[in-house]
Amino acid sequence: MSVNDPVGDMLTRIRNAQLRGKSTVRTPASKLRAWVLDVLKDEGYIRGYEEATSTLGMPELEISLKYYEGTPVIRELKRVSKPGRRVYMSVKDIPSVRQGLGVSIVSTSKGVMSDAAARSANVGGEVLCTVF
Repeated sequence: MSVNDPVGDMLTRIRNAQLRGKSTVRTPASKLRAWVLDVLKDEGYIRGYEEATSTLGMPELEISLKYYEGTPVIRELKRVSKPGRRVYMSVKDIPSVRQGLGVSIVSTSKGVMSDAAARSANVGGEVLCTVF
């Protein structure tokens, strides 16, 4: 199966799994997805992830979702830059999500990082998604 937007597909899988109350969700593996998951883990939105293999032998990432008192930690997960419309911002234009309570995930020349890390590294880039 071909997917035009791999990161958007992963975010949708996470949203759907949380709506169903699942503890884990699997998504096809890629470096970009792993880097986005690293940021989500560092910011405390997921428990973690590990590499797995599907029944067909394809590499997958198994994501352990995080809940607090039965409700998902991630309240809102939005894709900002899409394949049809890429969104690039300089370091001074990177938005703060919900007055700093949320996180923007930015793909920069120094790697994929949170908005706060991008500001401290003084780099801009493509805003992949926002998390609250």
